[in-house]
Amino acid sequence: MGLPQAQPREKKHHRKIDCEGFLRDDGLWDIDVHLVDTRSYDCGYDELHRGGLIRAGEAVHDMWLRFTIDLDFLIHDVHAASEQTPFAICPRAADAMRELIGLRIAPGWRRQVRERIASNYSCTHLMDLLGQLTATAYQTLHAALEEREAAKEAVGQARAKPPIIDTCLALSSSGEVVRKRWPAFYQQPAIEETET
Repeated sequence: MGLPQAQPREKKHHRKIDCEGFLRDDGLWDIDVHLVDTRSYDCGYDELHRGGLIRAGEAVHDMWLRFTIDLDFLIHDVHAASEQTPFAICPRAADAMRELIGLRIAPGWRRQVRERIASNYSCTHLMDLLGQLTATAYQTLHAALEEREAAKEAVGQARAKPPIIDTCLALSSSGEVVRKRWPAFYQQPAIEETET
């Protein structure tokens, strides 16, 4: 069904983000994110860069980000590349992303990112990709995490609470999905008080 029929309109901008997750031969995981922005009209930016004009249909931004992580979401390596940008200085911000090596993707990690990379050394678009990268990492590693927890349970170790619980409506700790898949972490719904 999707969205309702739109009013007559003219497309001006297209942002495409492609995310992929890979299990490497060495047991680590690569999460790749690629962003491309195009416009339907010519636009001027830095007169010293790209001739001062980005033609309609040419990439305004063409950027890549790869994190190499382990099953505990520890960042082992980072590669970023800004192949097309509106300003000549922009690609320098890609190098700053390497400051994230050694961080763990976990609650509070975005604050740690900002502590390591100040906004005047970063790129808005690469930083925006961190959310997509994180979501892709969780999706990519989910089955392997479940296998690891099942192996722990098989030898009598307690299972860790899946980090995905309470991240959305479907995975609420008081919902049916958690009750069926992870009964040990199910919580009865709070009884709502009614006004008298």
